Amino acid sequence: MTDQVSFSALVLDQSDDKVGASIKRLDKSALPEGDVTVDIAYSTLNYKDGMVLGGIGRLVRNYPHIPGIDFAGVVSSSETPDFSPGDSVVLTGWRVGEVHWGGFAQRARVRSEWLTPLPDGLSALHAMAIGTAGFTAMLAVMALEESGLAPDRGAVLVTGANGGVGGVALSILAKLGYRVSASTGRPEHADHLRALGASEIIDRAELASVPERPMLSERWAGAVDAVGGATLSSILAQLSYGGSVAACGLAGGSKLDTTNIPFLLRGVNLLGIDSVMCPAARRIVAWDRLAKELPRENLDALTEIVPLADLPALGPKILKGETRGRIVVDVNA
Repeated sequence: MTDQVSFSALVLDQSDDKVGASIKRLDKSALPEGDVTVDIAYSTLNYKDGMVLGGIGRLVRNYPHIPGIDFAGVVSSSETPDFSPGDSVVLTGWRVGEVHWGGFAQRARVRSEWLTPLPDGLSALHAMAIGTAGFTAMLAVMALEESGLAPDRGAVLVTGANGGVGGVALSILAKLGYRVSASTGRPEHADHLRALGASEIIDRAELASVPERPMLSERWAGAVDAVGGATLSSILAQLSYGGSVAACGLAGGSKLDTTNIPFLLRGVNLLGIDSVMCPAARRIVAWDRLAKELPRENLDALTEIVPLADLPALGPKILKGETRGRIVVDVNA
């Protein structure tokens, strides 16, 4: 960043209960409190960012506001011994981009405990191609493994496979030797999903209704569900004995219509995945595994790079499921 005094940012303002976005030049004195300042290289667009850009869900209470729940970059100044200028770091979660100014800017000031050192061999660009979505996918895979899932247990289902969480989960599971069923509502992308490692493509309509019976035929040993709602109800009824589903999304709704029968008669597990307040030690493990176990060629195939100015138009599209894979934001473009 050539100008060390001011920086560009996508700023949200509210007027008459409507939220509008514009690119502004801000002085560094406008940055919020924190003990580490980061020069941002890349951010990324997530589903929650789409909500914030649209002023949906009252995620942001105070305006003006800089959104962006993720960023990766280099420390420019630090008031803590935990980080030094020149350190490469990544941030996801901690309600940054909601309560605290976020990553849709060239600079951020945050609390040091929110930052994770960027693993060796992982660039800022690839870190943001992963972002909260990919980080969540890795947490889901880790939770499934901890619940007893292994490649020899049977097939694993990934819902919303064309989305950010689904695409990364699919790639990781395939790399680890799992047979993966990919659910999508966009069959025109079936070849893309097979290239990521899917062995079976399932139309999301098959899972979109609450089952009439509490248990159906056993179909999957585990699942990563980024959809929720009726889809999650359908998955629970079709898990194999002792199977688990890692629930990490609600694009299909937050209501869960099910019974306790699958839990009592098949011993299935419903695993909640939270990436926002995930402890620092677990974050380090997840990011290290992402650096080692997520094929870069798959990640590149999932990624589109856009400038800050494109975000207002892309926000509604991600909410409607009209984007594919990961959208990386070059904040310096």
